[in-house]
Amino acid sequence: MVSSEIFRAYDIRGRFGIDIDPETFYRIGAANARVVKDDAVYVGNDVRTSSSAMSRAFIAGVLSAGVDVIDCGTTSFGACMYGGVMSDAGSIAYITASHLPAEWNGVKFAYGDGVGMGSEVIYGIRDLVLGGELECARWDKVGNLTTEDPNDAYITYLHERFPGLTSRMAVDCGGGSTTVTVPEMLERMGLDCGKVFWETDPLFSGRPSEPNRETLSKLREMVTSEGYDFGVAFDGDGDRGVVVDPKGRVLDADTLGVIIGRELIRRYHAENPDGPAPVVLANVESGKVIEAVLEPLGADVIRIRVGHTFLTAEAKERNALMGVERSGHMVFPPYFLFDDAVIIPLILADVLDGKLDEIVDGLPPFFKRFNDFDCADAVKFDVIESLKEAFSSEYENVNTMDGVRVDLPDGWCLVRASNTSPVIRLTAEAMSDDRAEELGETFSARVQAMIDDAGGDTA
Repeated sequence: MVSSEIFRAYDIRGRFGIDIDPETFYRIGAANARVVKDDAVYVGNDVRTSSSAMSRAFIAGVLSAGVDVIDCGTTSFGACMYGGVMSDAGSIAYITASHLPAEWNGVKFAYGDGVGMGSEVIYGIRDLVLGGELECARWDKVGNLTTEDPNDAYITYLHERFPGLTSRMAVDCGGGSTTVTVPEMLERMGLDCGKVFWETDPLFSGRPSEPNRETLSKLREMVTSEGYDFGVAFDGDGDRGVVVDPKGRVLDADTLGVIIGRELIRRYHAENPDGPAPVVLANVESGKVIEAVLEPLGADVIRIRVGHTFLTAEAKERNALMGVERSGHMVFPPYFLFDDAVIIPLILADVLDGKLDEIVDGLPPFFKRFNDFDCADAVKFDVIESLKEAFSSEYENVNTMDGVRVDLPDGWCLVRASNTSPVIRLTAEAMSDDRAEELGETFSARVQAMIDDAGGDTA
């Protein structure tokens, strides 16, 4: 029996052999063909031990529904997306569980232009998978399977877009899917690179697939001890990248976004002196440093909902220069509409003017606090609605686009329900550490009280 819990707002994920199996993915593929209704689906997969089996099951489901498949096999997220965009396929499916541990797997969906498919598509697939029989096409209407290797064209494209880079960077592939493309790409570019976990490791035994301060000790040590200009680490599939500065600090996405963004904005104005203000997208979780640094340079900063599917869709609709999510997803539409993290170190190397750590030290200081609250799925959105009503009556500047965000003269706080787990998340930010602590404590007390009143505590 397939569990509805594997169907998330942005993708499908579960533990192999427990939540998902090849039969499940056969049904998902057959349902996807009926919901998306394209003539062909472009399919690729990451390096996990279960990914080839799950990909083939998914492909069999699509073919059984009478839809053609172009299979690019095992590669990085970016290479699969690039191949899909350049193909005649109407949609793209990539088998992966992204940053989750090796026993997990799943699938991400995108339209043929690289824009992520939203929850309406995923929940449509869910309803068909859970709803019963998925009939096969007639024997003479079964889809046609072809194969394609997108890696050379993808690497060539990046090489041509970023000629003459000279930065010394240490690169941590984490044993994940970027091991299939990044080493060859950097070799072609002739860059001086430190190599960390460049061998494919389907079990993520070298380091976990989630790159963060705790998991990147080897990369941080290499950057600081060997004098690299910066380091970069990719997650399991390569849709997020984390940058380390020469002092070994792991930069958050807001900091990295403004460092890259301010140079891209300057270049945009130089090339389009009479053009409209360049659009920079930031979700409601992102910090005020984005407005503080980029708006004075002439950017139009637009806040959007949390989720990489919203990021890519809004980037297309608004013809954005760039977009950033606090989680680390970034898009640069002049290059790609999709969130390929491999482009991040290339753009950073291209725009870097000075020492990265000195640039970081020169940015306005902002301090954050985070808090997660256990809250049952059945009531978490009701809690958020109650908080929206309460905060809207108490505060002047309240944004309810995605959760509820209260902006104050000296800081802000966002409270939103997770789309993928029984959790409510709180983010508070201020220009002093003490004020960030105060905001975090004040709003945390309100959130916990509302959860208690709703009977939503899962403990």
